[in-house]
Amino acid sequence: MTYRLAVAVEAPQYSGLGGALDYLSELPLPPGTLVRVPLGRREVPGLVWDAPAEAADTGRPPLSDDALRPVAQVLTALPPLGDAWRDLVAFTAAYYQRGLGEVALSVLPPELRKLDDTKLARRIARLRKALEQGGADAADADEDDGDGLEPADPANPAAAATPHPAGHANEPPALTPDQQAAVEAVTAAASDGTFLLHGVTGSGKTEVYLQAAAHTLAAGRQALVLVPEINLTPQLEARFAERFKGRRLVSLHSGLTPAQRLKHWLMAHLGLADLVLGTRLAVFAPLPRLGLIVVDEEHDPSYKQQEGARYSARDLAVYRGRLERAPVLLGSATPSLESWHRAQQGRYKRLDLASRIGGGVLPQVRLVDMNLLPRTHGVTVALSPQLVDALRERLALGEQSLLFLNRRGYAPVLHCTECGWKSGCPHCSAWRVFHRGDRTLRCHHCGFTERVPRACPQCGNLDLQPLGRGTERLEEQIAQALPAARVARIDADTTRAAGALQERLAAVHAGEVDVLVGTQMVAKGHDFRRITLVAAVNPDSALFASDFRAPERLFALLMQAAGRAGRDARQAARSQMWLQTWHPTHPLYAALRRHDFESFAASQLAERESAGLPPYTHLALLRAEARTPEAASAFLDDAAACANEFPEAEQVLVYPAVPPPVARVADVERMQMLVESPSRAALQRLLAQWLPKLHALRAAHKGLIRWAVDVDPLGI
Repeated sequence: MTYRLAVAVEAPQYSGLGGALDYLSELPLPPGTLVRVPLGRREVPGLVWDAPAEAADTGRPPLSDDALRPVAQVLTALPPLGDAWRDLVAFTAAYYQRGLGEVALSVLPPELRKLDDTKLARRIARLRKALEQGGADAADADEDDGDGLEPADPANPAAAATPHPAGHANEPPALTPDQQAAVEAVTAAASDGTFLLHGVTGSGKTEVYLQAAAHTLAAGRQALVLVPEINLTPQLEARFAERFKGRRLVSLHSGLTPAQRLKHWLMAHLGLADLVLGTRLAVFAPLPRLGLIVVDEEHDPSYKQQEGARYSARDLAVYRGRLERAPVLLGSATPSLESWHRAQQGRYKRLDLASRIGGGVLPQVRLVDMNLLPRTHGVTVALSPQLVDALRERLALGEQSLLFLNRRGYAPVLHCTECGWKSGCPHCSAWRVFHRGDRTLRCHHCGFTERVPRACPQCGNLDLQPLGRGTERLEEQIAQALPAARVARIDADTTRAAGALQERLAAVHAGEVDVLVGTQMVAKGHDFRRITLVAAVNPDSALFASDFRAPERLFALLMQAAGRAGRDARQAARSQMWLQTWHPTHPLYAALRRHDFESFAASQLAERESAGLPPYTHLALLRAEARTPEAASAFLDDAAACANEFPEAEQVLVYPAVPPPVARVADVERMQMLVESPSRAALQRLLAQWLPKLHALRAAHKGLIRWAVDVDPLGI
């Protein structure tokens, strides 16, 4: 007897194969079973899904059994992925308009593709044995048995799991009344519910996470903790590992070797891990006893995937909490306006931590009006004398300072003083950044790099000057202004080597650095106990950006940066945040001076409501890439005409196609078209009908390279 199965396979979006495909099996395999099936001339991994594809409205007549191909392999060693996990994947695929198999297979460890049933069974048996013997490290020690797995990386201990044999957890500290109320609210939730933990920087949000997780583990359930970027929050991982020494904590993020990722994923799926700490992909970690989801820094744009299925891990965490009847705790000092608005509507329960631990005050915010400084030709950003004096004062006191400038490199552009030539990228509509350390001009969009020319390519002038400042130039300027200071820089250029970030952070914590210069990598998530002064050197660029979310992101980033100062309550009273600005009367800075997120959020929400922007309306962005802007525009114009044919078009506004801020990257021209509706349901219905038409439309546009839909886009 043969059985007809629906199998989700990973097919590229352009194939138009969005749903599951039908196959035959000699066994009635349960949904969630991992299999290998033939697809064209290849054999690909797949997941048995809930119903045969013919049950769905595919628009095609069902195939007879004679036309179907049999399943090639069944991985019986792996327990099937559960109902709630499949529901989460199905929702993700439908909401973000991607193929079911594309989402399902892309969130599984790639090493699963290399294993047959025998090798997988041996891998699981070895893992269980290692855990029974008191640790999981041994499970990585002997992987070279032909199954394609790699050993753990001993040079990167932060990437490894942090499992520990059974023992006693560390004694937690006493909670403040606000913390106690927050923990009780989350742990008293009968089943599910979403909580927005709004706590100022240094108010002890992490302790709330820890004690809520302890309550979950004591009930025999698992906890999932999401962080925006694992490399920016090493202390959070360390605190969980230290608190839960008697529990198995595993991490899931891009810093893992393939072998480690598979091991940690298996520990989660088999119920062997108590806590999973990870970046956005970890929202899909299969956890059979999930009892709590924490999303730290829930406002962070890193939770939004920017390639493939462009999902928001924060939003999926909320949806998953409802599916699995588990409370979801969203934490931030500057919540996203979408989450803040939902809390105002009563959809999320708001919990407040209004003061810092130990009674420390928030840093005093001081504005430096750059309009009052003498103008220097060609210099757009300088260190004001007032700020240099403040840095010198902190140096004399033996305290640390942090200078924040969200632009790496020596200068944003190199220019000719004679003819005005600037170091543009020949492949992108962007400037190449001058990096003085290796004397290169480097495009941060496509990576194109060349040595700095000896003379101007246009007029031959030998006087080429840097224009503007990046962190590399700021570091040099600080060293000149304060020759006695020990200056360190943390950005993407200085932390490329393995372990470089941890090494530099350790030097800061050890007091071996007087002035730290960095990008947003150092502005959030770090508990620097000796820093008493933070300065934002050039924050104005985001004030007048075309993206309506730019002010929200700037306010959050500056609040986070300010929160690095005065985290030791004994020094908090003299901690300061300096802002060098050309617009000192801007309302954003006025709210920042008061540390008043509520008034800032109220003004931003009022602006968005009057302008018809999220969260009061719902957006999707159709992007097209082609060799010429005309080819991209032609596809989008035809797509708009197609969209207007559907009944839902009456509730949906399709804007004309426009180029994004960086219209050309790596010789590929980009255009985008905004789709807007006050009704999320109407927008989703239109997208579901529209996308199959776009697959067919692509064939008529030969100059088109690729297209994609981004639902709930972060940047416009």
